[in-house]
Amino acid sequence: MKPFFSIVMACCDVEPYIREALDSVMKQSFGDWECICGIEESKDKTEEIIREIAVSEPRIRFFNHPRSGSCSATRNIGIDMARGEYVIFLDGDDTIADGALARIAEKIKARPGADLYPCVIVAYEEDSGKREIRENFPPESSPEELTGPGAIILLDRLWSGHFCPMLQICVFRREFLIEHDLKCIYGLRRQDSEFSPRAIYLAKRVVPLHEPFYLYRLRANSVSSAAKGAGYFHKDWAIINKSLFAFHAKVSRETGFDRHISGCFARYWVSRFLYLWFEPKTMRSIPRERRVETLNIVFSDGFDDFNMLLKHAGRSKRIMGWWARVFVRCPALRWLAEQFFRCYFGLSDMRNKKSAAHVGDPSRSNGGV
Repeated sequence: MKPFFSIVMACCDVEPYIREALDSVMKQSFGDWECICGIEESKDKTEEIIREIAVSEPRIRFFNHPRSGSCSATRNIGIDMARGEYVIFLDGDDTIADGALARIAEKIKARPGADLYPCVIVAYEEDSGKREIRENFPPESSPEELTGPGAIILLDRLWSGHFCPMLQICVFRREFLIEHDLKCIYGLRRQDSEFSPRAIYLAKRVVPLHEPFYLYRLRANSVSSAAKGAGYFHKDWAIINKSLFAFHAKVSRETGFDRHISGCFARYWVSRFLYLWFEPKTMRSIPRERRVETLNIVFSDGFDDFNMLLKHAGRSKRIMGWWARVFVRCPALRWLAEQFFRCYFGLSDMRNKKSAAHVGDPSRSNGGV
């Protein structure tokens, strides 16, 4: 009989944390689960600890694979190995809150069969203990159920696209992942930012649970936070942008596509792309040669996918997109393109500061003199 939950756990160099992570699963009052540990080649005793615990806990399975630098391989293999009806992604240095599986299972059984069940993550700093609640669909602003496109539109309205993209914030129906071949790009860091928008859009039913179940540890030496200087993730962002531009191009050609979705994607993806390659601080910290190299990844198949999304962006972003193409296509004009972006972002910062000062000036409020 298949378990209700399959918990897919990414494990690499997490010796100080892995026992706590597995304990948080094993002590859950809801016991209908399996835990699949993907052990990347580690420099510490991560594997030894997992093997030791698995001897006495048959619900824990594990597999080994070469070091890849991201959680993608574990998550992909884990999806294929999973036997559960629903999949939860857990990192080996994080934990699940006490009693959370029972509460989530009860809510899922009340509204079964949805593709995605967004929950709540509690992020906390390992050193200070400071906590932050992350929820994409706050109860006061979200209906009980949405379609995937409806969820995209709501996220755009609530957060202008800047939602928390973490895979761990959702419970996924496994057959949904299999049906759409939803996988992470191998070796990609920040893979959540590429995977999550696709998964949300493709879901037929999205049911927010408003359940704080995942305890996310913020630590200095994790893969996501241990950046090694400016541009460390730049190649990853290039792959992410290329993939998402292509995804929009594909779905926008499908019958019944809602054109509002293009606007939602453009507002966030185009803005993020322009910021990551052409914001003045970025241009100062990442050499032009490196930015050209990664832009050639984004546009390795040409500009068609980017152009298809860009036409749904605002006027200023369309102009900036034109200059971005100039930067890529015309080496002789790269200096001029960079000057344009310096001027644009500089003027934008001035407007934002002026607006903030205007809002904060009491003499301009209704009660001012």
